[in-house]
Amino acid sequence: MMFRPGVNPLFYQFEPLCSFPELCHGVFTRHHGSSLPPYYSLNISLDLSDDPGSVMNNRRILSESLNGGDLIFLDQVHGTDLFIPEDRKDDSEAYMRHPPRADALITGIPGKILVIQAADCQPIFIYDPVRRVTANIHAGWRGSVKNIIGKTIRTMALRFESDPKDLVACIGPSLGPCCAEFIHYQREIPPCYWKYADRSNRIDFWEISRDQLMDSGLSTHHIHISGICTRCRTDLFFSYRGEKTTGRFAAAIGLLKNEKQHHDL
Repeated sequence: MMFRPGVNPLFYQFEPLCSFPELCHGVFTRHHGSSLPPYYSLNISLDLSDDPGSVMNNRRILSESLNGGDLIFLDQVHGTDLFIPEDRKDDSEAYMRHPPRADALITGIPGKILVIQAADCQPIFIYDPVRRVTANIHAGWRGSVKNIIGKTIRTMALRFESDPKDLVACIGPSLGPCCAEFIHYQREIPPCYWKYADRSNRIDFWEISRDQLMDSGLSTHHIHISGICTRCRTDLFFSYRGEKTTGRFAAAIGLLKNEKQHHDL
């Protein structure tokens, strides 16, 4: 994952995804927003006790950074439901007022920007450059052990005829194996995932996601992990484990309405 210096707000991008001119994406840091502590400063969640006006301004900053696309948010509930937005002009405002209850989005519609809100959970981008379909997944530990990744890829295959061999997947900043301690994991997590735990009860959810992607048919060469732990890097990203009361950063991906806009990112 590479840093985009000189951009306001600062965000990261994955080099493999930057090779597709029809695509825009970014994992935004916590900086250059309007929110006051403890949500300082680019908090994009309306579900916290942050000032709604500050959040809406932060979302405006986000939209402008992504060439003014329609931002599609979710009411994330740590489940495995998916949402596929329709091609309607009023989508952005409607979804802002009443976001769908789901934890993954899929679309092939240019101009629809899929946004995941995170503060330790994995934001996972998936792109099919053949069918030109994007997906964005919110994978907390509950969704991870229920394999929301596999469900998303199966839906892409069924609804959009995506071939898993064509897919590119990128796992954004999230709780790393260095900090993902689950003291009671043998009560909370199915036995098939116990092999990902170390002697200190820390679980490698990055590796779980990698294996789920490969089990779904992706090539290992098409899987990219940022390697950034949010709890270790609270200077850059929000972390619930590290801060408790904190904001949510944005991970966004979508197809551009006009491919020439790609050069402005």
